[in-house]
Amino acid sequence: MATVLRAPRFIGTLAALLLAGSTLHADPARFDLVGPKVDVHVTRAGRTLPIAQVPNLQPGDKIWLHPDLPPTQSVHYLLVAAFLRGTTNPPPDNWFTEIQTWNKKVREEGVTITVPAEAQQVILFLAPETGGDFSTLRSAVRGRPGVFVRASQDLLEAGFEQARIETYLANMRRVPPSDSKALAEHSDLLARTLNLKPNGDCFKKPVDAQATCLTQAGNQTLLDDGHGQTVADALSNGANTDLINQASYTQMAGGGVYSAYVGAIVDVVRIMSGLHIAKYQYIPAIAFPSDEALNLRLNTPPSFHDPKSVIVIGLPAIQAAVPPPLRPADPKEISCLLKPAVVLPVEGAPLVFSTAYAHDLVLHLDGPGPGADIPVTADAFQGGLILAHVPARRPLQLDAVSTDDAPTTASPHPAPPSTQPATSSPPATNTITGIVKGYWGFDPFTGPVLNLQDTPGKDWKLADGNTLIAGQDNHLALTSNGTACIDKITVDTAAGKQIDTQWKLAAKPASVDITASLKSVDPGDLHLAIHQFGNAKPDTVSTRTYSEPATLKALELHAGDTTADLTGTSLDQVQHLTINDLTFTPAPPSTPSNQDTASPAPAPSNPGTNLRLTLPPNSQAPKLSVGERLTAHFSLKDGRTLTLPVTVSPPRPSVTLLSKSIGQSADTPIHLADQDDLPSNQQLTFSLKSSTPFPRTGELEIANADETLRTTLTVSSGSLVLQNPHTLLATLDPLKAFGTSAFGPLRLRPISPDGTTGDWLPLVTLVRLPTLKDLHCPTDTTQPCTVSGSSLYLVDSIATDPDFTTPTTVPEGFVGDTPSLPRPAKTGFFLKLRDDPTAANSVTLPILPQPTAPNH
Repeated sequence: MATVLRAPRFIGTLAALLLAGSTLHADPARFDLVGPKVDVHVTRAGRTLPIAQVPNLQPGDKIWLHPDLPPTQSVHYLLVAAFLRGTTNPPPDNWFTEIQTWNKKVREEGVTITVPAEAQQVILFLAPETGGDFSTLRSAVRGRPGVFVRASQDLLEAGFEQARIETYLANMRRVPPSDSKALAEHSDLLARTLNLKPNGDCFKKPVDAQATCLTQAGNQTLLDDGHGQTVADALSNGANTDLINQASYTQMAGGGVYSAYVGAIVDVVRIMSGLHIAKYQYIPAIAFPSDEALNLRLNTPPSFHDPKSVIVIGLPAIQAAVPPPLRPADPKEISCLLKPAVVLPVEGAPLVFSTAYAHDLVLHLDGPGPGADIPVTADAFQGGLILAHVPARRPLQLDAVSTDDAPTTASPHPAPPSTQPATSSPPATNTITGIVKGYWGFDPFTGPVLNLQDTPGKDWKLADGNTLIAGQDNHLALTSNGTACIDKITVDTAAGKQIDTQWKLAAKPASVDITASLKSVDPGDLHLAIHQFGNAKPDTVSTRTYSEPATLKALELHAGDTTADLTGTSLDQVQHLTINDLTFTPAPPSTPSNQDTASPAPAPSNPGTNLRLTLPPNSQAPKLSVGERLTAHFSLKDGRTLTLPVTVSPPRPSVTLLSKSIGQSADTPIHLADQDDLPSNQQLTFSLKSSTPFPRTGELEIANADETLRTTLTVSSGSLVLQNPHTLLATLDPLKAFGTSAFGPLRLRPISPDGTTGDWLPLVTLVRLPTLKDLHCPTDTTQPCTVSGSSLYLVDSIATDPDFTTPTTVPEGFVGDTPSLPRPAKTGFFLKLRDDPTAANSVTLPILPQPTAPNH
């Protein structure tokens, strides 16, 4: 909908309305002067309506006119009614009616005139009595009929537009100025129903200045309203003929804007007649009908000196009824009839909300049996039609109103868009339909079809895929057979706590989106309580909250494996994995994952970023094809299930240890008890068998458990030799690869050229050896002996027997060079190393006598 200032067709082409503004010092832009009042009602086919409810006249209508002037009126006003029949066809003399307002009978009874055939418009003049006044006015109209045709149309349309603006202003004054939210909401509702655009800059001002800004004149832009123009237009040949040339025949005097709100310009034309030397200035009056009263507003004070002022008043056009093009504000919206106050949001026909032309409106409910009629009232403040729960009196019966009712007289302009948009009830809902019916003036009209709900929703269910997580905000969806009657939705916990939610109707029919804050809720059972209009007790949906679920990133499954490696977060929640008919369970915590073990151990609050899952012991490797796409189903410990796609990867490289040779140095008396212990200063030679041909660009990775020690053996470096495609010979120099501070268990695994890793295999335990030189014992066998050497801090304990019955513990950080021990057997003694404190290693040293201290 385009934003258009309502100024177009009036500029330079309007009514011949005389104004001597320069001499009266009036503001021609504001119609804020109260003029005289004329009472009018119209009778058609035996029925009578006040002028406020008459949007159009038709030939044969009886118009009752009653000048409502005060008893003290000192100047006699002549009221002249003139019928018009087009811009180029002057009306006959008998189409003019002279009404002497000072006549007692006229004051008491009024005057009734009949709309003649072929008439298109009727215009009223209020002129001060003077010689030749009636003849002068009649001559002016007959001489320039097009000027008065345009004047009539412009006055009507100006009145419509002024009514829209004043309806907006009056309603905005109802809102507390300090309530910024209410100002914005009601401004939006009024703008929609009245088809105007308020000044958006008002909402950028401080709160206490917004109301003043919004209710200032000129702060609203009227949007194009084709319906109002059509109601004001009575020419049978479509758009009005351009009257610029006709207006140019007259003498121009002054000019001005007829409304500060709508911005349309009225040219000022002086029409003079020499008959009886009567001289008039024509001033426009905008009518604001209220019941039978035409309340007139002027933009300049009338003058009773020459040129005397003639007030020009437009009455409704003589044409077929143009029903209001009402339409739903949202065709998909469903209105709940069970609410205490029901508003049916409609738009598209501002005159319904700014005038009384639409009257005796009802909402006719469709359904089996006789439909019900509920009276409705147009209320721009609330943005639609308001339902009355108690039927009001209707002066006109609506028996004739049906969906087939429509004006039978052709409209002089193209019909407005259809007011009955195609609507259908959402599937599987309790929605019914209703149609707005009523009268537009004397004529019945049928309005839009609306979706309605007259019973509370049932069959409430939590939408699939909704899982509530304790400790955070949650978004979920509920479905039902009707959601329009929701009052509020709460979360009721098992502890009796009630939590309010934020909810809104979803785009999907019969569905509602909910946001609930469960930050203070522990995992467990709870209920969603749906409070609805029309239900004393809420409907409930039972559900439960869970802890933060595991997040699954990737599952690695290789052909030929009985294990699978999962990466993600909170993997300690995984109970088991199912692929086809295979069930994997988490491997014991001590089982290392084949994934990147260089990552630090996870914090207790976020356990498990890597998880190895395995088939039951002694299971055969499943027969899976490389590239096969599968779906992995994970069952969590709390009963939830997650899925993850997985593609079978090529077989992982696999090797087995054939043999290893640890060179025992003859320079040390220490004999290692564990054949898997490797002195850090000794080389290790070992052989491996590969299950598949080992690629020349493959690697063997050797590392400790946390990979703070890590090296790779490759063919290109010479540390790896292929005896044949399946047999490998490898050499490890720990001192060169890891340095002097390396110790502890080492493991190995093969790595394919593409980075795929095999399983870890234990290799050796790297130990550092102290240097032992001599064993000295005194002659007294009950006295302890001493061992001399260096790097003795590498010794954990010393004993004379392999069972370490009475060990001598070497303190941590020992920096001495002669620890003591009980006298050992001639075969030597035993020690345990700090790098492998489980093995009792033997030491062979000859027992030497205790050196004698020199005499001084």
